[in-house]
Amino acid sequence: MGRRRRGGWAGRPKRRWRRALVRLGALVAGLGVVAAAVLGVEFRIARGRHYIDAASAPPVKGVFGSGAPLRLVVAGDSIAAGLGASSSATTVGGAVAAGLAERTGRQVVLESVATSGARAGDMPGQAARALALRPDLVLMLVGGNDTTHLTRLGTVRDQLGEAVLSLRAAGVEVVVGTCPDMGSRALGQPLRLVSAWRGRQVATAEDEAVAQAGGVPVPLGKLVGRAFREDPATSSSDRFHPSDKGYALWAGALLPAVVAAASR
Repeated sequence: MGRRRRGGWAGRPKRRWRRALVRLGALVAGLGVVAAAVLGVEFRIARGRHYIDAASAPPVKGVFGSGAPLRLVVAGDSIAAGLGASSSATTVGGAVAAGLAERTGRQVVLESVATSGARAGDMPGQAARALALRPDLVLMLVGGNDTTHLTRLGTVRDQLGEAVLSLRAAGVEVVVGTCPDMGSRALGQPLRLVSAWRGRQVATAEDEAVAQAGGVPVPLGKLVGRAFREDPATSSSDRFHPSDKGYALWAGALLPAVVAAASR
């Protein structure tokens, strides 16, 4: 009887556990394959969607207020370039410049070196072009394209840090709006969740790089991400780039840091 329990009955629970673990492993592997396939399809659909033509963006340029001049240069990607805005005044740069002029009593001269599709690797070049405009302050918005192109986080830190450091070395104040919430309603699930998660990683890398280089990071995803998710009116016609209302939200989140930097 004792040998039978050791060789038979006692061994059966172990075999059942092994079979259960094997089945569980196969199930998890199968789900992983399905999830990867779904993500691949959704990614191709997202890349093939119609987005607003970059040429339709209004110029991010103008003079706001009166008084002692202060030169503000906007750098970054399509968001910085105002894609989706109806006019220069409603771009994030225009809204920030108007608010800055009102709060400081100075004349804000706004110019831009931003380009649609720009990533962190483009920021050192944009910083050099910004310096040629002799700015007092640079407002940089970047990170969305680094999220969608899966840029290495180390590259994001290095390239963005280099750009900010070059501006600070020239005595220019720098405010950087880090990667916004990337959980766009235009994306299906589970790609929306994955994109939002990756966007938060990029934003964290940017925050570290900007602070270390002497700039001021502003976490746009944390500050206004929920408002964008809940209010469809914050997005433009392509449901990806901000509308005038969305840009106004971003400008409101950025303005305190910009005013504080200008005062220095």
